[in-house]
Amino acid sequence: MRTIVTISLLFLLTTLLCSCPYSSQYKLDENPNIYVEDDLLGSWATFVKKPVSGKEEPVKLILSKKNETEYNIAFTGKIDELRPFKLVAKDSISGTAFMSTAAGRQFLNITIKGTNYIAELKLKDGALSLLPLVEHFTGKMIQNNTDLRNCVEFHYRTRVHAMYDDEFCLRDMVKVN
Repeated sequence: MRTIVTISLLFLLTTLLCSCPYSSQYKLDENPNIYVEDDLLGSWATFVKKPVSGKEEPVKLILSKKNETEYNIAFTGKIDELRPFKLVAKDSISGTAFMSTAAGRQFLNITIKGTNYIAELKLKDGALSLLPLVEHFTGKMIQNNTDLRNCVEFHYRTRVHAMYDDEFCLRDMVKVN
């Protein structure tokens, strides 16, 4: 019985370590240069399936205007799994973001506690999706912002389907008050 528990815990640990969104010290653009889109501002909500229990829990994304080209971004909801990574302050994860375009798509460069995450942003029929790239979307060593941009563009040019970190994707969010 003890062996089964140990194997289960090791499997869970392996899954958590292998499944992380791409993080880097680099961004797609050195500085923000796309103006804030008013249609994106506000609170967006969806349900996400928890990896361990399979239960669906509500998660909310809140975007507000920091300045003309940057957003304040916050994620709230049942995000207890992220507490060990020291990203959660009280009941939310907060940071800043700015928009970039690459490979004909929109991306958010999200900065949380000094680490950058790249997520494709899709707004279609009033539903917003935030799709972070998976950690291993490229095997290349990224050494600057230009390398990151080139890798993202190559990834989208050579793949039928982009590689997203499904556990962190927020799909088909609807605007709430």
